[in-house]
Amino acid sequence: MAENEDVLVTVENGVGLLTLNRPKAINSLNHGMVTALAEALDAWRHDDAVHTVLLTGAGERGLCAGGDVVAIYHSAKADGSEARQFWYEEYQLNAVIGRYPKTYVAMMDGIVMGGGVGVSAHGDVRVVTDTTKMAMPEVGIGFIPDVGGTYLLSRAPGLLGLHAALTGAPFSGADAIAMGFADHYIPHDSLRAFTETLVADGVEAALKAHTVEPPASPLLEQREWIDECYAGDTIADIVAALRDHGAEPAAKAADLISGRSPVSLAVTLKAVRRAGELATLEDVLRQEYRTSCGSLRSHDLVEGIRAQLVDKDRNPKWSPPSIADVTEEDVEAYFAPADPDLTFPEEQP
Repeated sequence: MAENEDVLVTVENGVGLLTLNRPKAINSLNHGMVTALAEALDAWRHDDAVHTVLLTGAGERGLCAGGDVVAIYHSAKADGSEARQFWYEEYQLNAVIGRYPKTYVAMMDGIVMGGGVGVSAHGDVRVVTDTTKMAMPEVGIGFIPDVGGTYLLSRAPGLLGLHAALTGAPFSGADAIAMGFADHYIPHDSLRAFTETLVADGVEAALKAHTVEPPASPLLEQREWIDECYAGDTIADIVAALRDHGAEPAAKAADLISGRSPVSLAVTLKAVRRAGELATLEDVLRQEYRTSCGSLRSHDLVEGIRAQLVDKDRNPKWSPPSIADVTEEDVEAYFAPADPDLTFPEEQP
């Protein structure tokens, strides 16, 4: 395929190679890329010439910085239809990856955020490195964690997932493994050799040759105060507990949360807790599609993207303006069924 394609699709020695190819945008996903990934996976599903899929990102900055939120901004300012269609197909793709019948390997190197998590962390061989910088930063733009992120966040040890969701703060490759977002740790400088071994000799040989023991997870080491502070019923309770705790990391977390969209925080808290009670990734993705459509109806999504990525004044004017002003009705509106709701094709044999 031409080098100007946003997704490069090739097959080498039985390995289907998918390369996200928008390096100047840190490979942010647009609608065409979601379509290309879905088409490649569908074509390889029953192709005996392909036994393994390997997802990587072009350039040196990361696998994928998330979805193309500026496109979401423009859609939200119009009628929202393009954004809804993008999410509909993106979340279907996340589900396909979660149940893909062939080995799906994701190279989660460098920046892996939002939509980048969705195309990697539901695979069955998830590789992180010493340069991995992972995050679900949606609350900072008036959005709610999606792409199956709340499925993973709700299943992380203790309340580490809530901490990551409500602060939006990045975490390391070692943290990603501890939290259940990844499986294997390979030094960044060994990735080329890992890929060569994988193509030549298969996944198991590549992992055996290049995987190293991950360093200790900083988040896991802080689990005691995280579990204590994030146990509160409401965002106000959580922020108060963080402020009262006294430890510097807790105070920093409170500061981060206090700058996020109040309604997004309240919806995210409920979404992560509900996701923990939902049985399947598909069930969670359906809930996320509802909360994403709810965001489209909100003031904060357009305002958050404007402040962070359009005007870049970093000074969003949230509405409601504070946690105290967010009502239960505001939150519940995000969980209303979408029209139409997200559905999934019948599972293929």
